[in-house]
Amino acid sequence: MRIFFVLEQAPHAFSLGTLPFLCYFLYAILVKTITIALPSDSEFYVPLGVLLATFLFYRYILHPALLSPLSRIPKAHWSCSISPVWILYARYNGRENRTLHRAHQEHGPVVRVGPSELSVNSLDGVKTIYQGGFDKHEWYSVFENYGVPNVFSASSAKHHSVRKRMVSHVYSKSYIHSSAALAAQASAVLNGRLISLLDASTTAAQAPHGIDVHSLFSAAATDLITAYCFGAARASDFVRNKAYRRHWQALYAARKAGSFFEQELPRLSAAARRCSLGLLPGGLTPAWVGAANREIEDWCRAMSDAALEDLRSGRRVDAADDPVVVRALVAGLEKEERESGAASPVYATAIRRRQLTVASETIDHVLAGQETTGVALTYLAYHLSRSPDLQRHLRAELLSLRPSMRLRNSDRDGNDSSDGMAMLDPKQLDALPILHAVITETIRRYTPAGGPEPRVAPSPSCRIGPHEVPGGTRVSASVYNLHRDERVYPDPERWDHSRFLPSGGDGDGDADERLKSVNRHFWGFSSGGRMCLGSNFAMHEMKLIVGAIYSNYTSHVVDDAGIEPTDAYTGHPASNSLYLRFEKVMTDG
Repeated sequence: MRIFFVLEQAPHAFSLGTLPFLCYFLYAILVKTITIALPSDSEFYVPLGVLLATFLFYRYILHPALLSPLSRIPKAHWSCSISPVWILYARYNGRENRTLHRAHQEHGPVVRVGPSELSVNSLDGVKTIYQGGFDKHEWYSVFENYGVPNVFSASSAKHHSVRKRMVSHVYSKSYIHSSAALAAQASAVLNGRLISLLDASTTAAQAPHGIDVHSLFSAAATDLITAYCFGAARASDFVRNKAYRRHWQALYAARKAGSFFEQELPRLSAAARRCSLGLLPGGLTPAWVGAANREIEDWCRAMSDAALEDLRSGRRVDAADDPVVVRALVAGLEKEERESGAASPVYATAIRRRQLTVASETIDHVLAGQETTGVALTYLAYHLSRSPDLQRHLRAELLSLRPSMRLRNSDRDGNDSSDGMAMLDPKQLDALPILHAVITETIRRYTPAGGPEPRVAPSPSCRIGPHEVPGGTRVSASVYNLHRDERVYPDPERWDHSRFLPSGGDGDGDADERLKSVNRHFWGFSSGGRMCLGSNFAMHEMKLIVGAIYSNYTSHVVDDAGIEPTDAYTGHPASNSLYLRFEKVMTDG
């Protein structure tokens, strides 16, 4: 990695003025190297070598540095026009988001970060890229599972559209709010598991009452999304099964840590795999990453296959055991085959591989849903735990609903009740302004999936802002950067839920316009046809979990060491933990 360090430390002043001299120097070295390598007594080979050197120099140095339309776009670093090493170094070291943020602060909303790569940080640029139907970059191919694409990994807009139609309706807000299956599943997870665990933690025997909520919230999110995908009877039980939960979360951390080469340098990794004579079956990816991937895939495949078998058997199930997502996928695949047959763009990859398609799609929903929801809830609980006043305001709002999520028949002495909580009308829960504001601000500030989302500029070219961008260029915007626009979010590093609170109908036009602006610039779930499929599900489950906890308990920080977020595509607390203490609320006030 020494070349990365040299490039990173090289002065930024070494840029446009010195680039022609660098080009000439590199060309001279290239010619000399090739002519030395060729037979010196041949009148044929030496001219051929010079011709080859000239071609390579033009293709990889002269054209990208001085002649490409991208050469007129500000560079994040002097080397970016001829090498991707600068941005790869930032990604490899897990500091891409902050690095790009500094680059945009110095060079503007469109910055060149590689010979054929741009970073974009403007609302207009986002509209052009993400609402303009740009195809996804091959970077997303690493999200294929079992060798089969899914909605998230599909590169072309056409393939994505077909896959999305099969399942998107069960993730719409109207479907989620009216789903009897989801209501029953949520009650099973919250009443039967989460609240019981929190209640037990308040007893004297559990002193000093510290719970790692980062692990717990990820567990609750996993249990909810697997129940929605496969039915409660086939779903995970991570809230209660702490031992396996810890093991699984360690596997997932290993899976994430080893994806750099497969994602950023797939051809180099493939070459290493081919040339290693079987010694590097994973290419440049460590073998333990492959082992972790296989165990997680086997775990999810077992649930997916069991849900498919339940559907094939035709047996009647309770609402909680309905595999909503698997049922939708099966129906969608059948409809696509019936209407399009072999002409379907996903005939070979989906219709003919139905079992693996269902498994690939559902594991993507599970892995994405558990991580980002768990991180967001962790940081939300952290800020609430530091503000007793805000907890009181939030609780008052939650208890204003009828029925509320207060534990039913719990007596004033705090004795446990088996009646549990009522599952609220989702529309009422969704309309609570403080609850919505604290969740939205947490997503804005901590961006659980905040990294760049690469797309490919269409051929022959397009315009992003004032710049002409050749087809095939990798272009990206990131939630992290968009949510740090100081014109929209003053003091953006500060967590301030009031950014997203309405004015209260007092006729303050400036306040109303401010709220419209902050909502317009909020990009926590991306935008356009390829925005997060599970955004409505994520918001609903977070509101349910927060409502369940803070209607009945107060929370207090026990240990927040390592709470600072990592700088990665999906960030999380550096320590992967946050310990909170919960206390029962004895009154409804």
